[in-house]
Amino acid sequence: MDRALRSRLERRFGDCLLAPVAQRHDQTEIRVSAGDATDTIRALHDEPDLHFTLLADLAGVDTGTHMQVVYHLWAETSTDWLRVVVDGLDREAPRCPSVTFLWKGAEWMEREAYDMFGIVFEGNRDVRRIYLPAAYTSFPLRKDFHLPDDASRSPGRGVRPMEESLPPRDATSATNLRRAQAG
Repeated sequence: MDRALRSRLERRFGDCLLAPVAQRHDQTEIRVSAGDATDTIRALHDEPDLHFTLLADLAGVDTGTHMQVVYHLWAETSTDWLRVVVDGLDREAPRCPSVTFLWKGAEWMEREAYDMFGIVFEGNRDVRRIYLPAAYTSFPLRKDFHLPDDASRSPGRGVRPMEESLPPRDATSATNLRRAQAG
C-alpha cells in the first residue's frame, strides 16, 4: 500500500473527491464526479509527481441506482494501481467525458462500455456498437436488461428444456441404476 500516493492524491484532489481515498493491498481508489473527470484524469496523466501513463482498463458499471465509469491506471511513480471511479452518472442518460485525448486506445474501451451499458463518451469520435448489431436497442450488462426467457426462471415455471438433465446417449437402464445407487 503506497501511503505517499494517498497523501499526494488527497493534497491534489481533496476538494473534488466524492469520498475519502481508499486503499487495499496494491490498489488505491478515488471517486470523482463526471464534471471533474477530465481535469482529474489529465492531472493524473500529466503531472510529474503522479504521471499515470498507462490506462490498463476502462469499464462501465451499473449499480442499480446509477452508472459509473471505472479507470485502472498505472504509473512508474507508485507501486499501487490507481482506480478512478467516475460516480453518479444518470441511469436514464449516462454521459461521461472521453479520455481518448490522452490514450487513443481508450476509444475501443469506451465503445465497449457504450455497447454494453449505454454510456455515451462525449468527445469520442466513434461512439457506436462494437459487439452488437447497430440496430440493437438494448444494453445487455445493465441491471434492467432481461432476456425473453427470463420469465421461465420463476419457481412455478419449471425447468427450461435446454437445462434439463439428460442421461448420456449410450447409457442403459443398468448404468442409470448404478449411478442412482452410487449417488
